[in-house]
Amino acid sequence: MSRTNAFLGILVLAVLCVRSPCSASLIPPRNDTARVARYVVHHCDWGAMATISSHESVRGQPFANVFSVSDGPLRASTGVPYLYLTLMEISVQDLQVNPNASITLSLAQTHYCKKEGYDPQSPLCAHVILSGAIQKVDDTETDAAKLALFSRHPEMASWPRDHNWFFAKLNITNIWVLDYFGGIKTVTPDEYYKAKP
Repeated sequence: MSRTNAFLGILVLAVLCVRSPCSASLIPPRNDTARVARYVVHHCDWGAMATISSHESVRGQPFANVFSVSDGPLRASTGVPYLYLTLMEISVQDLQVNPNASITLSLAQTHYCKKEGYDPQSPLCAHVILSGAIQKVDDTETDAAKLALFSRHPEMASWPRDHNWFFAKLNITNIWVLDYFGGIKTVTPDEYYKAKP
């Protein structure tokens, strides 16, 4: 292999590592729980959001659905989970009745766990559960939400305008982190936002 090809191979690997976790050494130390939470949230492009259903057949029951999320452009984490929503979506209809929700994000959504040989349910395949209330962002935050989402999910910019999309965020009130054996850990929102991702 020529030096040029070897260099290009290393460059491609470096770019991929910026996009998603590539080695355990990139994850913050597991005893730095707030940083682990920020790391997972920033490296996951989607999550499962659970709402309380408002739909007749399952009214009052938990209802989980997949949503694209972003807490900021790559290497510019804010910690705020932004979403791009439409009232046509069934879970968003639930949120109109009850804005409380939980979002789970897991490193199983990246290449990390598969590369390390961790099952998605293993505690070593770190995941975070965020709970709080979903709210539409105000005009002062719209540009930040748009940059966060469209930089990570460029397809969104071309989604049908007649769906009346809007930017929203999860106002986090509780954070749980499972990243190792011994049980789940909690992080306060204050600790989470102060942590360096």
